[in-house]
Amino acid sequence: MDKSLWIEGVSDAVGFIGGALLGYWAGLLLGLDIFAAGYTNASIAGIALVGLGGGLGLQLARRWRSTKNRTKED
Repeated sequence: MDKSLWIEGVSDAVGFIGGALLGYWAGLLLGLDIFAAGYTNASIAGIALVGLGGGLGLQLARRWRSTKNRTKED
């Protein structure tokens, strides 16, 4: 297995999970519980924060990888 594919997969996973957890914790601080009974506006907003955090974390991981690759080429 190619080492670069391994690094890509692990960094994407860590970025996504880390960002999703940050979104979840931010939602809890704002009183948005994604596990509340029913689909209230607060729980849907909390779910959106988790998704937004996961997406941002994934993008940060990809940017980190691209800057790491750029410095390796220089």
